[in-house]
Amino acid sequence: MKIGFFTDSYFPGIDGVTYTIKAWRQRLEARGHEVYVIYPDSSYSPSQHEIPVRSLPNPFYSQYRLPIYTPLSKLPELDIVHCHGPATTGLLGRRYAKKHDVKSVYTHHTPIEDYLIGALKFESLSQLVGDLYVAYENRFLQSFDCVTASTSRIRRNVDHRQLPVGIEMDVFEPQAGTMFDGERPVIGYTGRMNEKKNIDEILRLAEACPEYRFVLGGEGPAKAKLERMAPDNVEFREFLPRDRLPNYYSSIDVFITASTCDTLGLSTLEANACGTPVVAADVPPFETTIGEQNGARFEYGNVDDMQRAVRDCLTTQRDTRAAVEQFSVEHTIDQLEAIYGVDDTDEQPSRVATPAP
Repeated sequence: MKIGFFTDSYFPGIDGVTYTIKAWRQRLEARGHEVYVIYPDSSYSPSQHEIPVRSLPNPFYSQYRLPIYTPLSKLPELDIVHCHGPATTGLLGRRYAKKHDVKSVYTHHTPIEDYLIGALKFESLSQLVGDLYVAYENRFLQSFDCVTASTSRIRRNVDHRQLPVGIEMDVFEPQAGTMFDGERPVIGYTGRMNEKKNIDEILRLAEACPEYRFVLGGEGPAKAKLERMAPDNVEFREFLPRDRLPNYYSSIDVFITASTCDTLGLSTLEANACGTPVVAADVPPFETTIGEQNGARFEYGNVDDMQRAVRDCLTTQRDTRAAVEQFSVEHTIDQLEAIYGVDDTDEQPSRVATPAP
């Protein structure tokens, strides 16, 4: 098949969507498909089957540029349109699918309204903007033949197929050696540093646990403030290149997150694949992805319970890799091929669902 991935997020930007697209593309191509990536032009130099479309800078977030009108005639002939975002590139993909009457798939990666709300200072305005965005995305998602998401709940008025983005089990596996010296247990986090990730909760834990060393990697708008707040047993690092993440995950004793905005929490499962237990808040999606076999959960906001969860992970042996085998990207690609290959006359879930409570 000729498959078009339409995405608003792509290299040189670094985030979960970008790496998911890369992993899915590599494995689909290994199975004989042609995968084209259509993305906003940038400083990134495209390789074969990567198609940049003209775009303008985004005044709100520099990583996500805004494509301008692109004639559909400039795009290759496609059998499947698969969109990975609701902004202008996603709209381009939907327009292509409607005009050429090809199957359209949308993957819901991120609850963007959480980030919009966090970026605005006035609560009433932020809630209004968030509500308007969700209403827009509901209508957008209802126009696709199939919607997928990593978890069973996506806070959208649309039925969807649960499809975890998948762990590259051949990449994320236990590594020999360690990145850190010293005798103190190392508690680690890596990812975006913004308000919804609640990294300040990890700092509260660090202050209560001087016997542990905390190593937090990543970038984001909250990083400078967090660095000012951090006690002496916390060190901050930049985003690690993807090829160094397996060594990082293998070197820490526990991976911790207090995030309340993840759709799957891929970094937690990658850490598990490298043999490291995870401590996470008892909120979606972690109440279903993190359990006794691969880590421990804590009551969000309760530092004493965070300490209990960390101690549990430090003192109890777990086969965390076996626990997350079900999330292997190979299983994901099997399901993707089934989605792409199902004829439109076959039984499919209704596009519109009863609103979630």
